[in-house]
Amino acid sequence: MKILVFGMDGQLGRAFQQRFSSKPNVYFLGRQELDLANEASLKDCIEKFAPDQIINTAAYTAVDRAENDIETAFAINENAVGVMASYCYKNNKRLLHFSTDYVFNGEKSSPYVEDDICNPLNIYGQSKLGGERRIQDIFSKQENNGAQTHDGGTFFILRTTWVYGDGVNFIRTILRLAKERSELKIVSDQYGVPTSADWLSYLSLMLLDEADIPSGIYHATPFGKTNWYELAQFVLECAKELGISFKLEMDNFFPISAKQYPLPAKRPTNSILLTNKLRRTLLPTQSLLEEDWRSRVKAYIHSLHRQGLI
Repeated sequence: MKILVFGMDGQLGRAFQQRFSSKPNVYFLGRQELDLANEASLKDCIEKFAPDQIINTAAYTAVDRAENDIETAFAINENAVGVMASYCYKNNKRLLHFSTDYVFNGEKSSPYVEDDICNPLNIYGQSKLGGERRIQDIFSKQENNGAQTHDGGTFFILRTTWVYGDGVNFIRTILRLAKERSELKIVSDQYGVPTSADWLSYLSLMLLDEADIPSGIYHATPFGKTNWYELAQFVLECAKELGISFKLEMDNFFPISAKQYPLPAKRPTNSILLTNKLRRTLLPTQSLLEEDWRSRVKAYIHSLHRQGLI
């Protein structure tokens, strides 16, 4: 079994490197090794490696910058994904691709299911949705009776939210700002679930280890719900339990609305994804999906502390 992983520089890519550290025939590629926006080079690269599985953790994730860098966002998040999907379909291989809550507009009052209508608010979300649809188009064909079938290979699209791990993320930013500033204002009307890259990589391997899981889109996040302000509160509480002191005074730590903190790219208000489909399809994931997000965030902060990164 030969596995090719794209996106080794990102938080999720690094988590997979840890997971695969002792496994042979796993190859990682990052920005230094390959420009995903170059379709010809990407195609040649995949053909050379001839993998049995492709895991794509790579993405153009600079949400605000994407508003003015549309061509690159679509080249990486849609076109490159299409090249990977074409190889897997033609050669009867498996593709695991990661997507995002940003494919939705966030206006639904309840958690999103996989079949809900997608209506992205920004270029990043549009490009990620483009990648999803490119995979589905390549793997699917319409028979005369209109039924959708999959003739070659298998694909899994895992949508997730608020990923954190080895790299720059909201949690580490809050810890840094709390040491630098005496006052902070954090958005409190956007809801989601913090998802550990380590947790997500573990769940992903459980999915890939099963032979009979049908192709499709699956939602994957831990249990629970929070907003950015509540997450920041929890992060600071966990750090203080470890004896870490901050310049920030909690009396000067304020919740604000997204309208009070305008950004170039609009974000969805509701990013809660229902995970029932994955629970039903892959029973061993149930315990993971029932984990409250707080346990992994707390463990992550303890890990940062042990490494001297707080």
